[in-house]
Amino acid sequence: MEEDEDVPTLSAETFAALQEFYTEQQKRQEILTKLEADDKLKENIIFDENWQLSQFWYDEVTVQTLVKVVDKTVADGGRVALISCPTLFVPVKRQIGNRATVTLLEYDRRFDVHSPDFIFYDYNTPDKLPPEILASYDLVLADPPFISDECITKTSHTIKLLAKDKIVVCTGAVMQQRVEELLNLKLCSFQPHHRNNLANEFSCYSNFDLDRLLR
Repeated sequence: MEEDEDVPTLSAETFAALQEFYTEQQKRQEILTKLEADDKLKENIIFDENWQLSQFWYDEVTVQTLVKVVDKTVADGGRVALISCPTLFVPVKRQIGNRATVTLLEYDRRFDVHSPDFIFYDYNTPDKLPPEILASYDLVLADPPFISDECITKTSHTIKLLAKDKIVVCTGAVMQQRVEELLNLKLCSFQPHHRNNLANEFSCYSNFDLDRLLR
């Protein structure tokens, strides 16, 4: 018997999967290297907005306010999911990452640099989620990328699959009725704002007294 007969071989599918994995790893490392060279890793916002993806970053006051809400809401050993609000990930992770789990569900694969805390998420397939994360989050904070009935409906479905307690949604004020109908959330006095002033008025909704936490 020749020695080569004892060497295991990979199927074409397995080999292709390995190639894809190593390619993704290489791309992630290239992005991290560039971010480090540009001294971006110390900043809360490490990527520019992609308007084609309807990305509009929060201003600093809004970021710090929402971080405060997360910090006061999630207990030690708790879990928070951030859906389509990638600019919150870094400051939230810095604030509570040493005592709680922070997961980012996001369509923009640039934020894959935050793996393993990053999960690719497309609101068009709202139930395409790892089974182990279902009904596991003490707080789900979401900012649907589009102000539309379809987007809030599908994102709400995802929120229901993930949440086991508290929910916060930041979206256009015109979506108030749909947010209340879909998730039974109430309008908060706190209003989120963005670095680039948007024409649409934004509001915050929750299923607990969020405003009380900010007093």
